[in-house]
Amino acid sequence: MGILMRILASITTVYMILLFLRIMLTWFNSPFSLGRTTELLSSITDPYLNWFHRFPQLRTELMDFSPVAALAVLALVNNIFLTIAVYGRITLGIILSMLLSSVWSAIAFVLSFFIVILVIRFIAYTLGSNNVHPIWRAIDALSKPMLYRVNRLIFRDRLVTYKTGIFTTVVVLLALRILGAVITSLLSNLLIRLPF
Repeated sequence: MGILMRILASITTVYMILLFLRIMLTWFNSPFSLGRTTELLSSITDPYLNWFHRFPQLRTELMDFSPVAALAVLALVNNIFLTIAVYGRITLGIILSMLLSSVWSAIAFVLSFFIVILVIRFIAYTLGSNNVHPIWRAIDALSKPMLYRVNRLIFRDRLVTYKTGIFTTVVVLLALRILGAVITSLLSNLLIRLPF
């Protein structure tokens, strides 16, 4: 049983690598097309990716999180195979722990993404870069809802500078990222110890 689970885990790992390559290729224009290789990769990965793409909840106006969800589900399945290979069994507690870890991984990715773009924006704003450049406008459009929510929560109706708002949001998101990781780790350890 352990050998079969390791083989299945290896297959899912290879498939995750193929998915990642396919996702990376969609970011580039046709000069990076590898002809038949790209077609073969698309035929292997696109049916799985398209299944997640059909959920509108995974897409926003500027971002498509369906590839992240597709990779997260596959990572969960991979973890289940590896857990069965190591422990020889799987319990409800282990499944719940892995599910919690997968959900937290997705949330942590989003938090880290916003932290990175806001730090870049903070540095650029501090250095006085061109604020009407399309890159900054795209980052501002993407981060505006997050900035608004965090600043409204922290400052209520007081007016703050854009720089203060960015800095405050980064600090809050970083604190949430650290606190969430600690809580997830503690809960995962408790769930793994469940006897059923």
